[in-house]
Amino acid sequence: MKRLVLTAGLLALAANARADTLVDNIKGETIAADGTLQTFSALLFDDTGIIKAVYGPRDRVPRQGRGGYQYHVDGKGRVLLPGMIDAHAHVMQTGFALLTLDLSDSVSLDDALDRIGKFARAHPDRPWILGSGWNQERWHMGRFPTAAELDRVVPDRPVWLERADFHAGWANSAALKAAGVTAATVSPEGGAIDRMPDHSPAGVLIDHAANLVARVVPVPQARDLDLALATAEADFAKRGITAVADMGTTVNDWIAFRRAGDVNRLYVRIMAYAMGTEAMAQIGGSGPTPWLYADKLRMGGLKLLLDGALGSRGAWLKAPYADQPGNSGTPLYSETQLGNLMSRAAMDNYQVAVHAIGDKANETLLTTIYDLTHTYKGDRRWRIEHAQVVDPKNFPLVGEIARAGGVVASMQPVHQTSDRLMAEARLGPDRLRGAYAWNSLKQQGAVLAFGSDTPVERPDPWIGIAVALTRQDETGIPAGGWQPQERVDRLTAFAGYTSAAAWAGFAEGKFGRIAPGLRADFILVDTDPMTATPEAIRKTRVFQTWVGGGKTYDAEPDAVVAKPKR
Repeated sequence: MKRLVLTAGLLALAANARADTLVDNIKGETIAADGTLQTFSALLFDDTGIIKAVYGPRDRVPRQGRGGYQYHVDGKGRVLLPGMIDAHAHVMQTGFALLTLDLSDSVSLDDALDRIGKFARAHPDRPWILGSGWNQERWHMGRFPTAAELDRVVPDRPVWLERADFHAGWANSAALKAAGVTAATVSPEGGAIDRMPDHSPAGVLIDHAANLVARVVPVPQARDLDLALATAEADFAKRGITAVADMGTTVNDWIAFRRAGDVNRLYVRIMAYAMGTEAMAQIGGSGPTPWLYADKLRMGGLKLLLDGALGSRGAWLKAPYADQPGNSGTPLYSETQLGNLMSRAAMDNYQVAVHAIGDKANETLLTTIYDLTHTYKGDRRWRIEHAQVVDPKNFPLVGEIARAGGVVASMQPVHQTSDRLMAEARLGPDRLRGAYAWNSLKQQGAVLAFGSDTPVERPDPWIGIAVALTRQDETGIPAGGWQPQERVDRLTAFAGYTSAAAWAGFAEGKFGRIAPGLRADFILVDTDPMTATPEAIRKTRVFQTWVGGGKTYDAEPDAVVAKPKR
């Protein structure tokens, strides 16, 4: 047998090929493996983007040059944190929302109509006018807008505008005609058509009824999807987000993610949850996909929607809405259907994530999960997306599930401040104790994974952390915080956007912390979330974002990356 001998020259060449990078002159903070806060002053990662070492102030740091690191990043005394993770996002919708008409800042119906008209005139070549973000609650109308009102500004082509929560859409007459929606159209199961006194469609379609129009909207082409993905990635990077859980990945979305990965243009890590069992089977087949593109993409779970949203009164409640007697919301599945779909995913070891907002929806989901834990054992990490209104009587069920297979309360802190007045009107005083109950769910053993539900809300983790600490909006209202017993501590809020969000997606062995063996996903910012005031945290400035040892955002183009010494 021949022996392979490395000469001294080849050994030296191999040593020089190493391209480690040291990042120092930082105030580093991360969640440790035991859940405590760990501080550090430098980190070292290799040319594959894996962290090799983390150094404290008294640790000996290697020298630059032969036998040591090759590249150096001066952190300029800034705070270095793990990259932020948005635990509930809609990647493609975020990109398209940034590329189409955005009504999220509209303050009245007249304001929205003015923006719609201007947008239509600015884009005469578009066969449909598409957009999102409207919210009649912010317009203080006491009703939904109508097709006739849209016709005043765009009478010549279809208009389709999705509500801020993406659980309803607003169409003009041309769009209703294109979809064939008339007075004779029957509302589909799990949906509702807002109607005029003569039973004709008024213009807003809720939950499953929205599909009547959405299905005739021109399908985005591959180049449109690629642009939407790139647009969303850029927005995430500037906010310090290095990973997201994509809640509702379609087959076309997945193909776009793969296209980006194939040409090394996937700049954010995506934990994908397929939109329904059909997409789940088409993408993953007999089980979750492996991690792809150096741990940047994996489809590991199923996303289901059990009910609608509070704003459109589609959330499934135990008792009627306080401001609309006779309406208790809309279940999108029966309990049997829900159990069958969840079982279909669990039997192939997919993680199950279910959107549940109303107290009846959450009770139904919790009961179903508890029943399934007797069949599907082990580390399942059942995900409840939103968990906005949970009857306190059902809190103990959360604890039972946490002990049986793990449970994730995937919640969006900023929803609490955006929804506060609306939630009070929809629920009345008796149901508020279980609303947005972060701390209560944590005390029962749920792991809190925080996100934004982008594009429903801006994907801004810093606002989320501030709200989680205070339960107040940007003006400090209400004094003392809304239902202040549900505030969380700083460590929980920080973990909710980092280590806990990674754990919620079975990614804790890949990213979410700063530790040897994990991916070098980190950010340099001007604010320490463990000591700064909530007001300061809201205004956090992100200087740099790094994913896998590669810089994806730099607020200061003249980067301080030194070339290796010769």
